[in-house]
Amino acid sequence: MVLKLKNFEIGEGKLTILAGPCAVETLDIMRETAEGLKRTCEKLDINYVFKCSYDKANRSSINSYRGLGMEKGLEYLAKIKNEFDLPIVTDIHTPDQASIAAEVADIIQIPAFLCRQTDLLVAAAKTGKIVNIKKGQFLSPYQMGSIAKKVVDSGNDKILITDRGTSFGYNNLIVDMRGVEIIQKELGYNMVFDATHSVQIPGGQS
Repeated sequence: MVLKLKNFEIGEGKLTILAGPCAVETLDIMRETAEGLKRTCEKLDINYVFKCSYDKANRSSINSYRGLGMEKGLEYLAKIKNEFDLPIVTDIHTPDQASIAAEVADIIQIPAFLCRQTDLLVAAAKTGKIVNIKKGQFLSPYQMGSIAKKVVDSGNDKILITDRGTSFGYNNLIVDMRGVEIIQKELGYNMVFDATHSVQIPGGQS
């Protein structure tokens, strides 16, 4: 399925990259990243979506840096969107955040650990924006079908499914490349491959 953004379409056979700082830190870092990645993607003829989270709510430690919060974070994301003419993707963590984030974001991202939360999926769907659902490490690709259906049944068929590895024992992930075929061909959704989270040691503080 082709998903339309302002500047391009996802799923038309051209590579699209979602990338940026993990969490909102400073506007200078965001500008430097957006400028560099946009320039590189234009040179390589790749579609680019700026990704940054105003809040990372699933850190290992309560003392870990999470971002600048929703108000300031979305303010900075809006500046990047306007200054560099880029679509934006950011996470939400609670249903009440969906409509607020959608005022800036072109793609609403559902974190992997929250991907089965019905109220969160419904709220994201009702924004009318593209919904990027990150597959929980504890789920098989096939199980994403019923999760995506919650979004479809809420009136929104603009869905991306991101694979970011599957739990294999304690603190380890493996990537089963059969998931590409399952998600794209059998379930019929555009798939995003999370190349960075797939090689981390989740919860292992490494």
